[in-house]
Amino acid sequence: VQLQASGGGLVQAGDSLTLSCAASGHTVLGYALAWFRQVPGERRVFVADIASGGRTRVSDPVKGRFTISRDYAKNTVYLHMNSLKPEDTAVYYCALLQYYDVNYASEPGQVDSWGKGTQVTVSS
Repeated sequence: VQLQASGGGLVQAGDSLTLSCAASGHTVLGYALAWFRQVPGERRVFVADIASGGRTRVSDPVKGRFTISRDYAKNTVYLHMNSLKPEDTAVYYCALLQYYDVNYASEPGQVDSWGKGTQVTVSS
């Protein structure tokens, strides 16, 4: 499976942005998908995930501002980001998960395939 992320850019604090991640080569219908983000010098961290059945989770720093969704027909997952803050500045990565843990937020170790990152920069 190849994942292609897009939609990043430079925005101002308070703006909204939607990231897209299209999968190709194989259907992701039965798989969980996730978004992570990384800033230079730090580890990649969980942002949101969505199970094959549509159950979603988001991390505490983005709760109430970000949502994740998927379009099964388009083989695509989205990250809808509202009320962006400068601390949301990072490279965002979409990921196909090997497995989904219903009890814990997804970790990078669960990732089967990574998409290339897309830069999101939020100015104050």
